[in-house]
Amino acid sequence: MPEPVLIRRLETLPEFEEAVRLQQEIWGFRDIELLPQRLFVVASKVGGQVLGAFVDERMIGFLLAIPGLKPGKDHPWTYLHSHMAGVLPEFQGRHIGRLLKLEQRRLALDTGIRLIEWTFDPLEIRNAWFNIERLGAVVRRYVLNQYGVTTSALHGGLPTDRCVAEWYVDSARVHAILSDERPEPLPVEARIPVPVTIDTLRRDDPREARAVQARVSEQFVDATARGLTVIGFEKSPEFGTYLLGPWNSPSMP
Repeated sequence: MPEPVLIRRLETLPEFEEAVRLQQEIWGFRDIELLPQRLFVVASKVGGQVLGAFVDERMIGFLLAIPGLKPGKDHPWTYLHSHMAGVLPEFQGRHIGRLLKLEQRRLALDTGIRLIEWTFDPLEIRNAWFNIERLGAVVRRYVLNQYGVTTSALHGGLPTDRCVAEWYVDSARVHAILSDERPEPLPVEARIPVPVTIDTLRRDDPREARAVQARVSEQFVDATARGLTVIGFEKSPEFGTYLLGPWNSPSMP
């Protein structure tokens, strides 16, 4: 039987230091690309979130979010930008990422925050399925090469094109999905497929992987420019496919 997993806030300097070390182990970043310990400290002091996942006393995953401001009709309002979350490879597939996100949501609701955003690689099919179908996030924005080309082998030397996930944590859509119900179906006007072979291509055929990325990015840029939103994700033996259609975001302050 798998060991129980504890999700809790990180509060001490040694815990923040361990989160920095996990970045290297999970993504293989060089030192220059690591989020420094002081950022974890600051986030924990200014209304952000720094969470750890533990098995026994061992930290096996973490999450870092920082507060942000959105312009409102009468005044700015606060949201969370969830900048980084990861789980050690040997513990992946045990729903630990979901436990981290659910605790993030609980803490956000407790403090009156209704929107959490983060970016993710559109070529990461498993991550896309998780964000959209298991958490209920939507995507209305797409950014080309947001972080530049990184040293992580997981990125395969490709530009860091990113979807911006919007997680309206108190919305009817999210409540339904987290209760294992299906939200009200919406019309689908566009589909963007990603071949399931993309990870192999990144490793063995970088030129073809870049061609796939360019095609996906072109379709995303076009669809979002037309006001379409990612509202679903389908998986088949050959493709992971983004489903896009019209969608109205919940009203915010």
